[in-house]
Amino acid sequence: MDLLIPLMVIVPIICALFLNLLHKKDRTIKAIAITLALILPLLPILASYGMHYFGGYAPLTENPTLSTGLPSLITGTALKTFHPAITYSFQGAQKLFIFILGLVAFLAIMVSLFETKRPSGVYGFMMFMGVASLTAILLTDDIFNFYVFFEIAALATVGVVLVSQVKGNYETALKYMILGGIASPLLLLGIALLLGVTGNVNITDIISSLKSGMVNPQNPVILMACGLIVFSWLYGSGLPPFHTIKSAIYSKALPHGAALLQAFSVFTFVALGIIILRIFSYLPISQMIILGVSLLAMILGITMALLQTDIKRMFGFLAVGELGYIGLGLGLGTAYGITAGLFQAVNEVLITAFLFIGFGTIYYQTGESDIRKLGGMMIKTPLVALLVLLAGFAMAGVPPLNAFQSKLMLIQASIQAGLPELGVIMILMSIVTFMTFMKAFHAVYMRPKPVELEIKNEKIPQATILALLVFLAVCILFGLFPHLVTGFLQTLSISLAGGMP
Repeated sequence: MDLLIPLMVIVPIICALFLNLLHKKDRTIKAIAITLALILPLLPILASYGMHYFGGYAPLTENPTLSTGLPSLITGTALKTFHPAITYSFQGAQKLFIFILGLVAFLAIMVSLFETKRPSGVYGFMMFMGVASLTAILLTDDIFNFYVFFEIAALATVGVVLVSQVKGNYETALKYMILGGIASPLLLLGIALLLGVTGNVNITDIISSLKSGMVNPQNPVILMACGLIVFSWLYGSGLPPFHTIKSAIYSKALPHGAALLQAFSVFTFVALGIIILRIFSYLPISQMIILGVSLLAMILGITMALLQTDIKRMFGFLAVGELGYIGLGLGLGTAYGITAGLFQAVNEVLITAFLFIGFGTIYYQTGESDIRKLGGMMIKTPLVALLVLLAGFAMAGVPPLNAFQSKLMLIQASIQAGLPELGVIMILMSIVTFMTFMKAFHAVYMRPKPVELEIKNEKIPQATILALLVFLAVCILFGLFPHLVTGFLQTLSISLAGGMP
């Protein structure tokens, strides 16, 4: 049992609590936040694969026909696994996801500290609590524990928006909370239905009950639980019909906050999507729903982004649209398709954070995000303009950057699955994504500077430029050597595909 596994959740919680207690101590806040944020991507690298059982109890295999509760030594008898403690599973996919989450968190937190004159302990608290919640969501094999941290992540998201002091942030946060007040209880009800039918909240145990025949998988209660959990998946990820409120959340956060919030959305999408595939994969309708909703998210998100004039709202919609690529990979149900979808999830987290922080330099310098009021910024910041241009190329899938590899894999997977139409749609949506990005880039950097545009901060912090360079380096690395990512994902993908390639 590796104690570094629970530390991945405990460390950001401790840091969050410390920062919340510090007020008007700028240097202390900055030192603690940067030091502990740097630890976040290091912990998954140092941790060993394995399981962690909170309470110290390993699973106990017992015979459900016996009333003694003693381990059964009878062979040929239907068995179930009983977990007296919450189980965290740390394997290759979790190592990769938590490392990427930690890297984005470190860079976003570092940028926030250097772009803010007086760092807020409350803002740091919200960011670290969100990271802790998403880490737990990625690790847990207990669906009720998933729900607890799902709620904490939603509250942290609202908190990041409220602290931003962007105009209209309170109204947007309130709307998101109201919708969460509907979606979260429905998720809890779905979990309660699974508990009532299977007697378990441990995901592996639920699957065992369904596969062993102890529970009828066609039970209407199971089907209702599936519907409720899928609805909460749509809310947590920002899929239709929640795509407008999710993009609004991104636009009302500060750019570095939005960079981290989109990582929360992507990994919530992945974690809950994996749970849906694991528990309900025997239902053909589950994969059809994932494919349909993902396709709708891709088309709506990317086309609505084309109509926006606010940079943050534009990239908020693009972030939602890019989720569609991930969902198509999961919905195809093949090991290759799932690997491609999860690879795309990693790339989206990196590239969207790259774009939010890159275009965030414009907001930092001018306080303006409306492209109709911007222009001429290439003269002011040529290096940042180049980095942002490369980030846009990455999102559109231009080689040799990372999204090219994952989108190419998705197109190949759709052809192999007998759905070449999906490949054509993905290519068309990538072209529209590129058009949308170039519209914003031209307006901000290449158009003449408006006379009324005021530059409030002439110099961009070196920490921000460093963060952009790190994002670019990782995008190039994963683009040239995709096996560095896919090698961590293949075991999980084969398992989700039922052992089929």
